[in-house]
Amino acid sequence: MSFNELLMISAIAVAAPILAASVRRVKLPSVIVEIVAGVIVGSSVLGWVRIDQPVNVVAFLGLAFLLFLSGLEIDLRATAPSQFRAPLAGFAASLLLGSIAGAAFHAVGWVRNPFFLAVTLSATSLGLVVPVLTDAGQSRTVFGQLTIAGATTGEFGAITLLSLFFSATKGGTASNIVTFGIFGAVVAAAGVTLGRAGRSIRLDAFLTRLQDTTAEIRVRIAVALLIGFVALAAKIGLQTILGAFLAGVVLNLVDRDTSSHPIFRSKLDALGYGFLIPVFFVSSGVEFDLGALTRSPSAVARIPLFLFALLIVRGTPAALYAHTLGKRGAVAAGLLQATSLPVIVTAASIGVAIHAIAPVTASALVAAGLMSVLAFPLIALGVIRAGRTQTQPLTEKG
Repeated sequence: MSFNELLMISAIAVAAPILAASVRRVKLPSVIVEIVAGVIVGSSVLGWVRIDQPVNVVAFLGLAFLLFLSGLEIDLRATAPSQFRAPLAGFAASLLLGSIAGAAFHAVGWVRNPFFLAVTLSATSLGLVVPVLTDAGQSRTVFGQLTIAGATTGEFGAITLLSLFFSATKGGTASNIVTFGIFGAVVAAAGVTLGRAGRSIRLDAFLTRLQDTTAEIRVRIAVALLIGFVALAAKIGLQTILGAFLAGVVLNLVDRDTSSHPIFRSKLDALGYGFLIPVFFVSSGVEFDLGALTRSPSAVARIPLFLFALLIVRGTPAALYAHTLGKRGAVAAGLLQATSLPVIVTAASIGVAIHAIAPVTASALVAAGLMSVLAFPLIALGVIRAGRTQTQPLTEKG
């Protein structure tokens, strides 16, 4: 077994954030550099790197950890149920608009399953939106909290629907619903058990004693929870991304008090963003079929059309936030909600595997996702800054 491919990808993972930080005029997300570098060294351009078994395993763990950390960002207890009314209505509107877009693309022969495209276009990358809001000092404002609620609904909703309607279970939708219910019951039982265990003073003292030693017991428990949920989802025929995402949600619910372990979350970020997640993004670039796009002008034309569809499907429903955030706030929230990449990359690979979309369409969707990450947050930040010059601050409009 050779590790040359993994070595090359690891070198790219080191260089990517350095290169991204060196571009001072534009705040370039390192994930863009990672995927583009993967395309360059992959079979589409230089042909230096291929996806072998070690890379495939680490990349899968990277995807699982990315969704795990996204789930960890969801704070259900801190968000009032009323705050999810507009985001839930917006997600329903996204599915409706996405179905219309899917039907249109199906009519021209670009997709084979319109609803699959609707689900894919309705996704939002919570793990990309939260850092943008945090860096802008907006994550704790009314604007930030409503946008995060919308991103949460988009990511969780898309992942759930992908698992429910496009899983490996062969018994049809009804069987998938039963399987999904069983999985949800097991997840809830695990959460209740962990929550009760976490309230034990004796157990907490024991974990505190081991957490900052070579045992790193809290990190090991988190990883075991992640792998356990992923393995369970795979075993019963659901998409593994759902297990990874819910593992993060459950951990956040049961691990509310971090006073005894303030750097635990930082350790998880270090493991994910320091090693596993970059391998996933670089390998996604390596697998990107650039040739399929460049061989046909119509294939290249799909990229701006999918990007426009993403903006309409996911951005337009943010108009529901206008009464709370004002017009500028709704526009900025819509742009951030239309920022999507990890779920699109995952959905594209699923779609090709189940023949819901063609490989060229998958490549165009990923390219549109890349452009959304590069353009939409930057425009949203410009709208936010412009809003601050108004008499009434953006986060106080209502």
